[in-house]
Amino acid sequence: QVQLVESGGGLVQAGGSLRLSCAASEGTFSRYSMGWFRQAPGKERESVAAITWSGGRTYYADSVKGRFTISRDSRDNAKNTIYLQMNSLKPEDTAVYYCAANYDSSWSGARYWGQGTQVTVSS
Repeated sequence: QVQLVESGGGLVQAGGSLRLSCAASEGTFSRYSMGWFRQAPGKERESVAAITWSGGRTYYADSVKGRFTISRDSRDNAKNTIYLQMNSLKPEDTAVYYCAANYDSSWSGARYWGQGTQVTVSS
């Protein structure tokens, strides 16, 4: 069973930075693409960024390109951790961010989900 645990959310001022982490259960990296979705109150869930299991390909939503960077811990596959570095944060980035694994081919859905971590950007 795939388990995903997020950390790193919090409150930050506009223009600031945060780094989210997602620790996955053993073996997840070698099998599945992983990444992040977000959902703001009253809005639909949005696919934010994703990375293939090999790390060779990434996806970013237009709204975060140039500001967010997704990466995986390449030192040891057993760590099974991915990161989302978020820079130049805007109030509209405020949302619950969910780690996900096993994406569909369009990067718009995933099979496995974490519990979510709140990111709040104040103006």
